[in-house]
Amino acid sequence: MRPIQLKRVTVEESADRYVELVRAKTVTGALAPATAEVYARDVATFTVLAGAGRVLDDLTGEDVDAVLLAFARKPDGRRSPGGAAGGQAQSPSSQSRFRRSVSAFFKHATLAGWVQVNPMTTATVTAKERGGLRAERRALTREQAQGLVGAARSLTAAEPDRGRRDQRTEVRDALIVLLLSTLGPRVSELVRANVEDFYTNNGVRYWRIFGKGGRTRDVPLPADVTEVLDAHLSGGRPASAEKALLLSWRGRRLARGDVQAVIDRVQRRVDPAQRRSVTPHGLRHTTATHLLADAVDMDAVRRVLGHSDLATLGRYRDELPGELEVAMRTHPLLRRPAASE
Repeated sequence: MRPIQLKRVTVEESADRYVELVRAKTVTGALAPATAEVYARDVATFTVLAGAGRVLDDLTGEDVDAVLLAFARKPDGRRSPGGAAGGQAQSPSSQSRFRRSVSAFFKHATLAGWVQVNPMTTATVTAKERGGLRAERRALTREQAQGLVGAARSLTAAEPDRGRRDQRTEVRDALIVLLLSTLGPRVSELVRANVEDFYTNNGVRYWRIFGKGGRTRDVPLPADVTEVLDAHLSGGRPASAEKALLLSWRGRRLARGDVQAVIDRVQRRVDPAQRRSVTPHGLRHTTATHLLADAVDMDAVRRVLGHSDLATLGRYRDELPGELEVAMRTHPLLRRPAASE
């Protein structure tokens, strides 16, 4: 139950009140005017990204994570002429500053009784000294990953709402998400892939991946992924002289940034209860984490991901909620011996 004193204010209303307070501090000299304006600008941006009409107390740590990562990808108008959509993203220092502004806002919101629990305490996106905002925990949980995979599968059967037949990308988008989620390639490996890199041997479909340092690896595709790949090659891929596996509807090879846009588009089809923002590299972590959690041989996982040694693989293994409890429930030394016949 919410405490009686909790005030159910919207994001916009709470932001307006907070900005008034911040600007009032400049009168007493407690805050420099320039600093107050930075706080005001950041809180205004937060309001837009979080949703002005949402109740502030309804925001969770995952909602805050989504806002922080959305800001990190947001073009910086100061560094891009006219703030063009294709301009440079926010600098690491701007991302760290934005997180500090949001944290200060929620600290005041907690004291003012606008939120029952400060969602910053459960947010996983942290500010790194280099590289800006990153999710501390990159891998999706099993439920979140299954939600994303399910949404990708549904694309292959869904009827497009609108658009010309030659501009449909549903099967291609499904293939992108399934390859990233199940095989965990680097995004550079994915966009470099050509049709000729996929071949069949003894009834099994393989992808010859050209990785770092000129190394190649042949990875077998799960049957479900093979079905989507065949559908893409037989009718979902635009007719083009370009040999790339993944093309825009105009027939051009996709770029790295296009892949993130595809993931975000598929994520919008996921149930909100299972949805969490993720990058292509986060899906690489997801692949490693769930293969290892399912007791797949570590060396096999290393070869799937294209790591040169097992030490590197260890950095891709994220903790899963409840995994220690499951391990103790199924401890190998406590299993009862099978009854003799």
